[in-house]
Amino acid sequence: MNKLSVDHLLGIKSLNENDISLIFKTASHFKEVINRPIKKVPTLRDITIANLFFENSTRTKISFELAEKRLGADIINFSSSSSSVKKGESLIDTVNNILAMKVDMIVLRHPNPGSSLLLSQHTNSCIINAGDGAHEHPTQALLDSFSLYENLKDLKGKNILIVGDIIHSRVALSNIYTLNLLGANVKLSCPLSLLPKDIEKLNVSIETDIVKALKWCDAVNVLRVQRERMLKSYFPDNREYSMLFGLDVKKLNKIKKDILILHPGPINRGVEITSDVVESNNSLILDQVENGVAIRMAIIYLLASKMNFQLTNNEII
Repeated sequence: MNKLSVDHLLGIKSLNENDISLIFKTASHFKEVINRPIKKVPTLRDITIANLFFENSTRTKISFELAEKRLGADIINFSSSSSSVKKGESLIDTVNNILAMKVDMIVLRHPNPGSSLLLSQHTNSCIINAGDGAHEHPTQALLDSFSLYENLKDLKGKNILIVGDIIHSRVALSNIYTLNLLGANVKLSCPLSLLPKDIEKLNVSIETDIVKALKWCDAVNVLRVQRERMLKSYFPDNREYSMLFGLDVKKLNKIKKDILILHPGPINRGVEITSDVVESNNSLILDQVENGVAIRMAIIYLLASKMNFQLTNNEII
């Protein structure tokens, strides 16, 4: 069996093209599994996974839980709002207490960039980054690219547009790294106030005219405006943002071609994207949700296979 080059999934920057290819291949097999009448495989029986979420989450948390249950793992769910973190306990102390209960793998979402890396340096457990501040969100980027891969096949040379709040988005950064690895051309479109400094050094181009950008691309990934991370005003109001950068039918009609539409969620309908675009035939948004389970099953399985465990039913993939 082929193996990943890493022992943890801390970010896309730590992966290579062969890793991504292996993840996609494994996810394709697991996607077949989860569409069978019997969706559960006991591959990770006797492995315990702790889901540590220090930030709110719906899709990512449920997707990881479902992936873990489909693989037969034992699960511990942790929420900071009902834990000793509220009493001042540090991340390391929280994790060490959980590890004392013999946890094998940790899925971590935390508001501080680099938290997953810090944890990997202080524990012997396998760490999966489920989002660390505005740094990276590797599983989201992998499921986004996998959704594109299913429809476009080879992403090499394809034109992918990312529109929205780039400066606060861990999804944007991880997607840029992933698409670069896969040989795609990446363009960003948003108000200049929402662009990180020196973002062009990541091998991306900038286009502030969204209609021009849409005419150029094969697919567009629309990002949410993250008001909760904004400490100042980056644009006048939602109405002006929607008028200039929101994806709607009027703008799509101007480009006179079909493009694939993605959104990592949660969606602010009427701000960055309208309901009729979300529900259009070219939308891959629900495909992304389904693929999220398959991608996370693949990542958990491949990382677990590098640990000192005898996995059950290796032949399933």
